[in-house]
Amino acid sequence: MEQTKKGSLKKPFIAGLIAENPVFVSLLGMCPTLATTKSLESAIGMGLLVILTLMGSNVLISLLRKIIPGEVKIPCYIIIIATFVTIIKMATEAFLPELYSSLGVFISLIVVNCIILGRAEAFASKNGPLASFMDALGSGLGFTMAISIIAIIREVLGTGAISVGVYFPIGKAYYLHLFPSEFAISLFVQSAGGFLTLGLVLAFLAWRKNKKDEAKAKLEKERLEALKAQKKAQMEAQAAQAAAKPEVKEAA
Repeated sequence: MEQTKKGSLKKPFIAGLIAENPVFVSLLGMCPTLATTKSLESAIGMGLLVILTLMGSNVLISLLRKIIPGEVKIPCYIIIIATFVTIIKMATEAFLPELYSSLGVFISLIVVNCIILGRAEAFASKNGPLASFMDALGSGLGFTMAISIIAIIREVLGTGAISVGVYFPIGKAYYLHLFPSEFAISLFVQSAGGFLTLGLVLAFLAWRKNKKDEAKAKLEKERLEALKAQKKAQMEAQAAQAAAKPEVKEAA
């Protein structure tokens, strides 16, 4: 029973992280995906804020799922999400002012992020607090992973380096230069660069999925052909045995 419980908690976590990734699979949260991925550090900052909001709202909505009337559940969900976003926004402004200035209005827009409202409606309102927490953690990490990948591509191609310590207080800013900045393509740190990078990543994932599907289809075809050949051999063997029986009777 313990293994079953662990499996039931692991499933929503893995689904949000990979199989139902909010950005790469469900194509949700496109606004912060395009707007906050100019640098890896700002993407990680946005991802952490979304994770905290998801975990808090999912758990509270799960606890109140039997109390909230069905007629007003969406407004109630928005109020709960807005409360957590307000708390997180104030904490970010107090302790991470550089990150707060960088993300700007997009912190407030977490309230209407369809990832958070979607998980509240699709999962938290129908499952217990622990499972809802794991679903929030998986979806949040999946979102953070996706925007971090996009941010790395944009920052490297747009500036030639990856920066750390610009928005998080770790003492001073560090820059990992991968190639000279004069060879950087500034388009990637502009608005159009976000659309271009997202399109390239989605195209790569679609190509990879198609290759996997083709490999599976090929294996399935080979399996069916092997079964047909085996069945044909069995039928030929049975026919040979049937043909040999009269000869045995005549000899007797």
